[in-house]
Amino acid sequence: MEKRQRKLKIKKHLVHLFLLPAVLLYGIFQLYPLITAALNSLYSFNGFDREKFIGFKNFVTLFTEKPYNEFFFNAISHNWIYFFVTVITQLIVSLILALIIHSKIKGKEFFKSVFFLPKLLSVIVIGFLFSLILNPTRGALNNLLEGIGLEALTRPWLGSMDTALFSIIFVDSWASIGFSMLIFLAGLQAIDNEIFEAARIDGANTFTVITRITLPMLAPALMVMSVLVFIGSFETFEYVFAMQGSSGGPYYSTDVLTTFFYRLAFGTVDGGQAIGLGSAVAVVLFIIIGIATCIILFFFKKKDFER
Repeated sequence: MEKRQRKLKIKKHLVHLFLLPAVLLYGIFQLYPLITAALNSLYSFNGFDREKFIGFKNFVTLFTEKPYNEFFFNAISHNWIYFFVTVITQLIVSLILALIIHSKIKGKEFFKSVFFLPKLLSVIVIGFLFSLILNPTRGALNNLLEGIGLEALTRPWLGSMDTALFSIIFVDSWASIGFSMLIFLAGLQAIDNEIFEAARIDGANTFTVITRITLPMLAPALMVMSVLVFIGSFETFEYVFAMQGSSGGPYYSTDVLTTFFYRLAFGTVDGGQAIGLGSAVAVVLFIIIGIATCIILFFFKKKDFER
């Protein structure tokens, strides 16, 4: 009996070994870069080598010294714009699409596939494709507007400071709507249909059903998507880089924290490399995302408690 118990205990401990690959990958690709960035932000650098410990001087430089503070606050303002616009162009639109597809319409599976398809494409491919579509002289969008008599609406979409950032947000949202829609559809399918039937028997109209039943019961899906949209808006890099480059043109009108970090770490505004300053940007970005995520989670949990 004792030998058998020992074997069972050994087997129980062996199960934990299956977690080891995941823990190692997480430590190597998540924890190690995070700790390294935090340490690098406290040092000055000579090229890629740490020179001396300077405490929080990199953060002071980032927030108070020109041109770094100007670039930083310009970039973070674009991240906030990115988030608020994405809430409308991605979160709300995908929720409406999910509600429509969840209703009794034909071809549900077809629409699911069509809307999710852009998510399967490479960001570089999407960025290049829309750079051609939004080209001011040969682009399909301006040609279409001219063809239907709306020449007044044609403009250099990626070449104007007024429209460049919003154009990139639109492309990002277009590519991500399918994923958000599937998350909301999963939440809708988890709601018991008897609840909707009981509400209709009681005389509730469509608006009341959506606002009083559907949305409150979709709180978990809304919480997940709100967090993902916020993180995505502040970590956005690929679409800006693919369509406008690391400079965030024109004239830094599409510059975000990640492109600002890229220039600091691998080629600063003064022509050198400032890994310490770049790491400070990464730490600030991590803190912003962490605090915002906690606030979003607290908000939804509070609403759930009140219900």
